[in-house]
Amino acid sequence: MSHFPAFINMKNKKVLLVGAGQIAFNKLNTLLEFSSNITIISNEFTENIKELINKNSLEFFQREYKAGDIKGFDIVVVATNCLELQKSIYEETRDLNCFFNCVDFPELCDFTFSSYIKKGYLTIAISTSGNSPAVSKQLRIYLEKLIPKNISTFLDEMKEYRKSMPKGKDRMKFLEQKAKDYFNSLK
Repeated sequence: MSHFPAFINMKNKKVLLVGAGQIAFNKLNTLLEFSSNITIISNEFTENIKELINKNSLEFFQREYKAGDIKGFDIVVVATNCLELQKSIYEETRDLNCFFNCVDFPELCDFTFSSYIKKGYLTIAISTSGNSPAVSKQLRIYLEKLIPKNISTFLDEMKEYRKSMPKGKDRMKFLEQKAKDYFNSLK
């Protein structure tokens, strides 16, 4: 079955990342595009993770994960090579209503890290539901070439129109026409 595409408002979400190796670094880079409310627990930290911690003033604990560390977190990402730890943290999350992701057991994950494009307010996510990350990556590269370079500026303009115009049919028509004209001008 395919994954449901959803965009989560990360504004008030607390994220726990367990692990600080290369895979954790990749996941942290992705998370930092959407939130800085991230805590990291790991025995060891790579230099590139230390740099991200310092640059983004992230909270971290240099120690082993302890049962109960996930309390108070909305999203838990486990990026370690310890399979038992991935499974045990998953079991903990079932009682705490938090979203879970790990690196080795896609069947346990509540969400996946999709391939994505982010340009200002525009975010396009691509998923093959774990069937082919290579296809997701190549499609992302292909789509990036199609996105207009000034899309962020245009989205800022559209945001201002939405804020300044009264709600209703006239605003909807106006915005629809602006979007249509914008994309027609690219041909």
